[in-house]
Amino acid sequence: MKIVIDVREACRVHRAGKGQWTYGFVSELLSRGLDITLLSDSPLPKEWNCNFRILRSGWRWHLEALSYIKEQSLDLYISPTSYILPALFHSIPTALVVHDMIAFRREPHDKKASIIERFTLKRALRFSSHVCTVSKSTALDLHDRYPYLPHGNPNVIYAGPMHTSPSMNVSDKRTIVCIGTICPRKNQHRLVQAYNLLPTDIRSQYILNIVGNDGWHSSATLRLIEESEGVTWSGYASQKEYGALLSSCSVLALPSLYEGFGMQILDALQRGVPILTSDCGSLAEVVGDSAVLVEPMSVESIALGLEKIITDDLLRARLQTTGPVQAARFSWKRTVDSFLDCIKS
Repeated sequence: MKIVIDVREACRVHRAGKGQWTYGFVSELLSRGLDITLLSDSPLPKEWNCNFRILRSGWRWHLEALSYIKEQSLDLYISPTSYILPALFHSIPTALVVHDMIAFRREPHDKKASIIERFTLKRALRFSSHVCTVSKSTALDLHDRYPYLPHGNPNVIYAGPMHTSPSMNVSDKRTIVCIGTICPRKNQHRLVQAYNLLPTDIRSQYILNIVGNDGWHSSATLRLIEESEGVTWSGYASQKEYGALLSSCSVLALPSLYEGFGMQILDALQRGVPILTSDCGSLAEVVGDSAVLVEPMSVESIALGLEKIITDDLLRARLQTTGPVQAARFSWKRTVDSFLDCIKS
């Protein structure tokens, strides 16, 4: 089987969630003995040893990629992060991965990305041979938006953790960490407000460390962080720093309004980190009963959840035990097996 894959997001210096997913998926797929060519606009991770083409970046990438793909006798083109090329194809077999439906929601999002996704997704779905999502939640959202999708589409293939044998969590009994791009959807603003409502004795012992790139509509949240005693923002974390944070924090708090999957949640479960997250969408789907679930729109609910997870020793012990068991349900092997089953059907 001759396959071409768009891997641009996996080759970024600072990979976001979709880039991390693509990296994990492609790393496993490359081990399956398939004839694969990777298309990028920047150098590949050094551990990937396969055929590749580096094309010019920006809008030129799509033109060059389209020209290259049309010259090949492909069995499949895989588009794990973009709908643009699949929206242009009519006769090339294509597998489309839909991570989320953020562009169609009311929360502020990157304007350019939203416009492109709204314009291209419908055509991409129409022309794609196979459609996959990373959670049942995203599959339901996709069907709600496009109820005419044929039975069996989309195929839910999930994700895997970023490390196979990470260091297990040993709590520093001091740090609540929230990892994600600073933006309204990640809900850091309400999280900081909730932290500020915690009893003084808890705030004197625990800091809230917000970790992630500065995103969009973030000025009010960054101002609140600066004004809140015990709250810090440490910017983007490298993979080494990310692993260290999850291996030493006391709590991972991610009360997002919406996620397509939640890669950091799975990585935290794997290490036995006590987790506070939202009671809706894919986050509740990923954690099962191995987290404290809160109403993300309620500052009071988040505050009560934080207080409970910090003060209840038996609860934390249970989460530390059940988290790795829940995480073991997900793996890149399972994801790629599901994907290969999908494209063979």
